[in-house]
Amino acid sequence: MKVLILGGCGFIGRHFAHFLVSNDLAEVRVADKVPPQIAWFNDFHKEVFTQVEFVSCNLINAGSTAKAFETDDGSEFDAVINLAAETKYGQTDEIYKEGILNLSLNCAREAAKRSIKIYIEVSTGQVYNSDKKASNEDSKASPWTGIAKYKLMVEEELRSIEGLNYMIVRPAIVYGIADKIGLTPRLIIGAVYKQLQEKMKLLWSKDLKMNTVYVHDVCRGLWHLVEKGEVGEVYNLVDKSDTTQGTITDVVCRLFGIQHDYFGTLMSNFARVNMTEIVEESNEKHLAPWSDACKENGIENTPLSPYLDQELLYNKHLYLDGRKIEATGFQYEHPHVSMDSLRAVLKDYVEMGIFPKNLVP
Repeated sequence: MKVLILGGCGFIGRHFAHFLVSNDLAEVRVADKVPPQIAWFNDFHKEVFTQVEFVSCNLINAGSTAKAFETDDGSEFDAVINLAAETKYGQTDEIYKEGILNLSLNCAREAAKRSIKIYIEVSTGQVYNSDKKASNEDSKASPWTGIAKYKLMVEEELRSIEGLNYMIVRPAIVYGIADKIGLTPRLIIGAVYKQLQEKMKLLWSKDLKMNTVYVHDVCRGLWHLVEKGEVGEVYNLVDKSDTTQGTITDVVCRLFGIQHDYFGTLMSNFARVNMTEIVEESNEKHLAPWSDACKENGIENTPLSPYLDQELLYNKHLYLDGRKIEATGFQYEHPHVSMDSLRAVLKDYVEMGIFPKNLVP
């Protein structure tokens, strides 16, 4: 089998490439505008990418997208997984339109043109209405981030592309080694409070739903759908831990040996009136000691940051029902967020020289 991973140098993409190569499942091509040499790979993923074909292309451009699909012998890929998209929160509509909507539609149209057997679009669980009821694949869509807004637009457009054999995957917060925007900012904030020797205080309460899924299970889920998924269907990917802000905070605080508390609903609602100012002050408080710690450890350049965008700090629940994919026989190997899995993220970044060693317990 031949598999094309679009955006394959990203967090999930590099793990999916490893999953396919290490299990001898497919011949792999990775297409990305960011070359592996500057994608902040650890040694492990550098080795993996010696065993895949890499094609440099900017998928925002339709001509470049066609290049990603072209093979020397004229054959077509059996499966195409689209993991390419703008991933930064708090960007403008113009950036998201180009980096999510236009990019994804370029890829989907090229796949339809070539009659690719399986095309999987990786969306986000943030497309659902944010409330305290778990969202299944048929639940109301009401995206609450800019990324989710444009991901949902992509999903809606896919249905109108004639000849596209697509599936849609909506993951919860994905975490694991090489994660930079999922749980890692909260790990960095924990390290900052260890350095400051202060109690960490959070908006809202411990009950805020922040459902998760381990990156290895995402890769396994994608492959499971390649083999057993039904074309035209949507599948949530979410572990069994029903993760909340409290779950994550407890693990982070135990990991760093710090204490925490919550402002609660009343104070948090009061803060929401001046949310922009409060978020700016909070990020400034975290960024300064983080920068100092990096300098003290001789780290001149790192892609890691404690910065949390305002979009992620509102009282918005990410609460998913993942029973649909489980009904097809899929089971999670990492059903719960563990301290060991988060410690492994830190250890990997320390070994890469991009996380201050003295902040890691």
